[in-house]
Amino acid sequence: MNLTQDKRSHPNRRKSLSLLGLILAASLLFTACGSKSYEAPFDAATTKSAFRFETANSAETAATFASNLAVVSGDILSQAEIESGEDSYGAAIFVDTNGHNAMYARNVMSQLYPASMTKVMTALVALQNGTLDQIVTADEDCVMYENDVQKIELRAGDSMTLDQALHILLIYSANDVAAMIAKNIGGSIEGFADMMNEEAKKIGATNSHFVNPHGLQDENHYTTCYDMYLIFNAACQYEDFKQIIAMNSYSATYQDANGNPKTFSCDNTNRFLREDSSVKAPTNVTAVGGKTGTTLAAGGCLVMLSRDSRGNSYISCVMKGRSIDMTYNKTKALLSLASGE
Repeated sequence: MNLTQDKRSHPNRRKSLSLLGLILAASLLFTACGSKSYEAPFDAATTKSAFRFETANSAETAATFASNLAVVSGDILSQAEIESGEDSYGAAIFVDTNGHNAMYARNVMSQLYPASMTKVMTALVALQNGTLDQIVTADEDCVMYENDVQKIELRAGDSMTLDQALHILLIYSANDVAAMIAKNIGGSIEGFADMMNEEAKKIGATNSHFVNPHGLQDENHYTTCYDMYLIFNAACQYEDFKQIIAMNSYSATYQDANGNPKTFSCDNTNRFLREDSSVKAPTNVTAVGGKTGTTLAAGGCLVMLSRDSRGNSYISCVMKGRSIDMTYNKTKALLSLASGE
């Protein structure tokens, strides 16, 4: 009897082999799904930021990703809200980073323009992919001739260390320096924006999209208040970042294309850090540092790290304030949640 005849004469055996194959395949499938080495991917198209899952075991899954982050599912209001007028704003969040607890949240999933708060993500990507002592050089794409743009008047051939560039980026908010960092780290503005978007996905900031390193207005360049918290929190894992944003002033000497020295000095754009400013944090709270952002479309924006007298840390973010004064006032009101005032 040949093999074909043997198969035809034993239909039950053939069914048993097929069943065994299905059982083995299913076993491998479920074993893989239970493996700790697999990660649930983020869906960049979802309207939900970061670590929110609508599955039966969502609590268990979310805890794996968000054990060191605050998870916000809606508004958490503890203050009087002004819906319109000069004292209104678009969104705000206040997070206790020690307890990973959101103490305040309003419209935190709304997509808004970040203006120069974008530079937090620029600094994060630069710190991940560069070294502080590397030399970055400006080309013609970094030169900005507009009068209404924050800049240090870079010219093609100007060069400095990445450390100097990050100080000027975060303290003075220079847009031409942001472009220089992007060109040197990413090869092009577009290439660096791709790196920014990839990093945003990795940290769960899935409601954000970046097209440039500085935050100058573009309708396709946006984030949310919650995503800004995630981005700023990721940047704060770098001690160099926290040291820079805490400085109230900075001076640097760099070189032009011919090797001649050029000097630059500035004060921090964050009013909480200016010694002569009338903007003061509440009693028992210290404003460590942060990043401002202001354009006509974005309004007044401020993301900031603060600490209370017990050493607990907080991240606040206010977006789309009707005025920059209003943004500082709202930030101060948020800080009062930590001070107990």
